[in-house]
Amino acid sequence: MPHCSAILSVCVFAAATSLLAEDDLPNQYEAGEIKVPAARADEPVIDLSIEKASRHLDHGSLAWSQQKKCVSCHTNGTYLFIRPALTPTLGKPADGSREFFVSQLKTLSEVGGRKMRRSGTRPAQVIYIAAGLAEWDAHITKKLSPETDKALRLTFEMQNKEGTWHSLTCWPPFESSAYQEAHMAAMAVASAPGWVDSLAEDDELRGKIDLLKKYIRESKVPHDYGRVLQLWTSLRLDGILTKSQQQEALQLIRNKQKSDGGWSMRQFAKPDEWGGGNRAGKLREEPEFATQPSDGHMTGLALLVLQEAGVKNDDPAIQKGLSWLKKNQRESGRWWTRSLNTDKWHFITYSGTAYPLLALQNAGVK
Repeated sequence: MPHCSAILSVCVFAAATSLLAEDDLPNQYEAGEIKVPAARADEPVIDLSIEKASRHLDHGSLAWSQQKKCVSCHTNGTYLFIRPALTPTLGKPADGSREFFVSQLKTLSEVGGRKMRRSGTRPAQVIYIAAGLAEWDAHITKKLSPETDKALRLTFEMQNKEGTWHSLTCWPPFESSAYQEAHMAAMAVASAPGWVDSLAEDDELRGKIDLLKKYIRESKVPHDYGRVLQLWTSLRLDGILTKSQQQEALQLIRNKQKSDGGWSMRQFAKPDEWGGGNRAGKLREEPEFATQPSDGHMTGLALLVLQEAGVKNDDPAIQKGLSWLKKNQRESGRWWTRSLNTDKWHFITYSGTAYPLLALQNAGVK
């Protein structure tokens, strides 16, 4: 998404189907001394550099927080959800990244009521705060913090009767469906050390967690990308998929691997299945619509899910995927992924860098 607004309730989409001239492209992230150039399809490829990818993550998240002063799913939300797990390779994330989430949690906690539950991006922001703080606890402090407990409780205060949360249909694949938000909430529950066990006598909250599981397990999955999210969630939280259902989803991922070893996000949903279908025209007019090339976001995500499912790193599918990552990193440190939403902003390149970095770490690549 191009900006973050806590009061946004209507999505307005104007597709920019042609690329701007290179000199006209605004920086993707900019704040103070940080200036991260725009993501471009023609950005030169480099030899693998974990250092450059790490710097891209750190600078993008910090600049977004400083400039936009909110938690966004596609940038600093993804940062705190993924970056703590990268501590063995990259070292501990800066404390300021967590402190920003805590400050945002305080602000959002003061809104409250129905307005909070059904106002624009607020539910997504709270869910990503909970997920990020839970990951910090899981990988940095190794114990549940009061702030994570508070964020999770606020998350479930906002849950609706169907088991999920109010969602916009903007900016797929993140803020685009109630299904995606339910997935992230479940990941937060699974990651928070000891949180579920601490609710032994809290029947109301345990019931809400069961309702969340039921929603993910039984509601209609919006597309194959959603099936990947459902599988990922089920690997961390029991009671969602059976072993045979997990194997079916794993085979789906294997079947969609491209001949070059990568995966394409666009092959996991039809154009009118993303968000509310308002991206279909833009997607069909893309220059690569007929070929749908591999991208960093889906290649990283596919590898992560295969790895978490116990697929060995010497498996041919993983080896081919890792090879694609090694051959396709760009000069800025990111991996290219064309946005589903606009050809001016390609914020999806951010998760398209975070996911590959974690997959590479899981495979022992340095």
